[in-house]
This record gives sequence, structure tokens and C-alpha cells, in this order.
Amino acid sequence: MIYVVSPAKSLDFESDPKTNEYSEILFPDAFEKLNAVLKKKSRKQLSELMNISESLANLNYNRNQNRSLPFDSNNAKQALLAFQGDVYQGIDADNLSAADLKYAQNHLRILSGLYGLLRPLDLMQPYRLEMGTKLKVGQKKNLYEFWGDQITLALNDALKGQKEKVLVNLASNEYWKSVQPKKIEAEIITPQFKDWKGDKYKIIAFFAKKARGLMCRYIIQNRIEKAEDIKSFNLDGYSYNDRLSKGKEWVFTREGKQ
Repeated sequence: MIYVVSPAKSLDFESDPKTNEYSEILFPDAFEKLNAVLKKKSRKQLSELMNISESLANLNYNRNQNRSLPFDSNNAKQALLAFQGDVYQGIDADNLSAADLKYAQNHLRILSGLYGLLRPLDLMQPYRLEMGTKLKVGQKKNLYEFWGDQITLALNDALKGQKEKVLVNLASNEYWKSVQPKKIEAEIITPQFKDWKGDKYKIIAFFAKKARGLMCRYIIQNRIEKAEDIKSFNLDGYSYNDRLSKGKEWVFTREGKQ
């Protein structure tokens, strides 16, 4: 079983990583192409392209100019330990064991606008490039066109070594669009997380993002290999709701967060 999540805008490259283990990115050539395009963008162009403030444009301009291969433990950090944000609060990678990280390396994948697909221990340098950004690269008008079927093929390759051919979609719609479901050689399951609010269960973005991370953590720490066992997920008050679930869209609910 493979499960995918979105990256995060918030990054931590200040604290020391908890492990010296690392791997190299899957698509160095594609990274180089995108990186070259980004290096040519001015601060103003970055601000307009990404709809970000002047200070953020300046930060990412400097990142773009300084980012280059090869990556090593002195100039880069493992992806799962570098990303912060709601999903990664749920995963809480800094408190995973070495064995947990090894298991995650074989099962968890992070979708990325710049790197395509990251394994947890892949070294990366800081960046900001959301998958929905309309960045033109050669004849490709956006990142979805640029990545084409590369991400999908890499996921299929990862699925070959799994006991059960299941892809669990824990990514946002923006990032999931970089995957071509019809070409995935596995069953696809999409969990949803809903809280009781008012008079019905609703998806509340902040809670849903953290719940995706919590489910990742649950799968990692319980070494879940069969999709059906995901239904036992019970962290932070969530539980599987058979009545609201339809087909491969599995809904997990809780009575609301006060």
C-alpha cells in the first residue's frame, strides 16, 4: 500500500534532522529544468506568478538563486522532516522512531510542484512552487503538463513492491490532479474527514488537513498493509462512518472539536 500527501508551504531548515539517513530525489533532470526556469524569474515576476507578498517574493527569489544539485546533509534536509504545516503536525515526524521512518520511506510519497514525487528521506532544498502554479516550461503551459505521467509512473513503480496494490489518496485536490488515476495500477481509496457542525457533518479544512497527517502516522506506526485495516483509524476522536462512505470514498467522522 502506498499513500500520498501534499507538501506544505511552511518549512523547517533550522533544526537538525533526527536521522542521518537520506535518499536522493527521483527526478533530478526534471528538477534542473524547473529550477532553471525559476532562477530567471525576477522578484516581481515571482510575486505575480504565485500571488505572494514582496517579502515572500524576495525570500523565494533568493532560494531560487541558491538552490542547486548535488544535495547533501549540509545543504539540504529530508523532506518529511523539512515540511511543516497542518498535515505534518498530524504526522509529527520528529517523534517517529527510526523504524517508523524506514517503514514510511517504503510507503509514503509526497507530491511536489518542484520535485514531482518525494520519498520521506529524500533530501530537498527549500522552495515554494505550488502544483497549481501556471509556470510555463518550454512548450508546457503549466506544471500538470510538465509532469505529465512521470508522477503516475513513479507511483506504479512504488506499488510493484507492495503486498496489496492500493493507493490511498490523502492529498488535496490541487496535488491529486498531478496523478492520472486511470493509469494507476491499483485500487484507489480516498479518505475524507468530517466534523459535526451545526446540524450535519462537514469538512473543516484545518481539521481535515491535520487528520490526513494523523492517518499517515496511524498507518506508519501500526504497519498497516491492508486497506480494510484503515477503517480502524481512531485518532483524535475520528472513526469510520459506514453510512456516509460510498464506494472507495471512505468517510471518517467525529462529533466536533471544541
